[in-house]
Amino acid sequence: MASGGQMFSILRRVAPRLTRDLFTCRHACKSSPPKKLSKRLFGSSLPRQSTDGALPRPKVAALLDSFARRRPSSGVKTRYFPETSDKSVAYWLLGSAASVFGIVVFGGLTRLTESGLSITEWRPVTGSLPPRNAEDWDAEFTKYRSTPEFKLLNPHMTLNEFKSIYYMEWTHRIWGRFVGMSFLLPAAYFIARRKVSAPMAGKIVGIAGLIGFQGFLGWWMVKSGLKDDLFAPGSHPRVSQYRLTAHLGTAFLCYTAMLWNGLSILREHRLLTDPNASFRLMRTLKNPKLKVFRRSVGALAVLVFCTAMSGGLVAGLDAGLIYNQFPKMGSGWTPPKAELFSDFYSHTADKSDVWWRNPLENPSLVQLDHRILATTTFTSVMGLWAYTRFSPVLRSLLPTTCKKGMHGVVGFVGLQVALGITTLLYLVPLPLASAHQAGSLALLSSVIILGGRTWVPRRVMRLIKQRVRASISSRTSLVRYHHSDRKPLIN
Repeated sequence: MASGGQMFSILRRVAPRLTRDLFTCRHACKSSPPKKLSKRLFGSSLPRQSTDGALPRPKVAALLDSFARRRPSSGVKTRYFPETSDKSVAYWLLGSAASVFGIVVFGGLTRLTESGLSITEWRPVTGSLPPRNAEDWDAEFTKYRSTPEFKLLNPHMTLNEFKSIYYMEWTHRIWGRFVGMSFLLPAAYFIARRKVSAPMAGKIVGIAGLIGFQGFLGWWMVKSGLKDDLFAPGSHPRVSQYRLTAHLGTAFLCYTAMLWNGLSILREHRLLTDPNASFRLMRTLKNPKLKVFRRSVGALAVLVFCTAMSGGLVAGLDAGLIYNQFPKMGSGWTPPKAELFSDFYSHTADKSDVWWRNPLENPSLVQLDHRILATTTFTSVMGLWAYTRFSPVLRSLLPTTCKKGMHGVVGFVGLQVALGITTLLYLVPLPLASAHQAGSLALLSSVIILGGRTWVPRRVMRLIKQRVRASISSRTSLVRYHHSDRKPLIN
């Protein structure tokens, strides 16, 4: 019994050592990370376990950021363009949009002062400098005296008066060249330096092409007022209202594209700063109960654009100089039907083109159409505002930024209506008419800004989902590291 007791005592002392020697993984012990590598990866040694079972929040944030930013070292195809565009690209686009806004307003002044036909040639390079001596001025004035506008409207114009309208048109053209150069050169730089994402690079190239097309439309428009065969004999010499509207519409499209893309880049950066909160916001905006509101904002943008283009027809035909009262037109709410659909504007023997030529060439009907579109725009804005204000669903779901954007649209549409009515009543004075044109672009801008706060682009949603998944994956890796005594799992 004594010998058995001694043997049991010896086995009890030897058992712990045998357990460590037989069941310890030697390879794991040899491959355990050194302390220096751990400190380099995570900044400092981490506590094993706090009293509440969690790591301190600063440590968690640092680790999450480390995991989220870590990229695979091999087997992944690198991208030529970054995932998101740089903020400097956004500021450049917004600055270009401001320049286009200014040239649109100045172009309206050029039209109102009848200065657009003072330069009779299109010289993109050599025409950058104005006449420098008396001989050059006499040559330019001689060219202008051969135009229908001088013969019918300004036969008594002096050289000094010609210089004033010449400088208006010259400034407009120089501004257009500045818009083109200030867009093309930075665009090439940003694309070459990979400051933009791949989709944004394509959009920038498209805007550049639109600017070049706009320059061509400008000369095509001016050319229509330099020949007698391009307008009715004996009528007021003016550029074609079709070409004027096309020129104006392209400028509006350029401005809208610059504004929208600039704001989109800033919005991407703001949303990706906190992907989890942004994901909840995007899900709220994609709620089916907001579908009517989202579509209404898009329809409102189209309506504002069409109203502005009808204003281009009014300007091209000088239709604002007739029926200078509001809300009636003459003795009734509308002019007589025979005046609205007159055979005078038909170009065919069977008068089959009366139904479409009058809305585009008859000043009376063109002004009536503009009144109807403007009234429809105002009514639509106020109706949409009432929908957001009194609908319980929209009051609870619609974010505060969207509500503020809607208030901005209401303010701009009220200002634009007031400018339009006063411009008509006071026979189109220069300051009011110019402000009215600027107001149309400002109103469109407010609708675009509202749309940027309301619509959910698919690409932005995809980027947010990727960031959320990366955050979840980082948290999973952190949990594995925190609850493991071995090497942390880093993908």
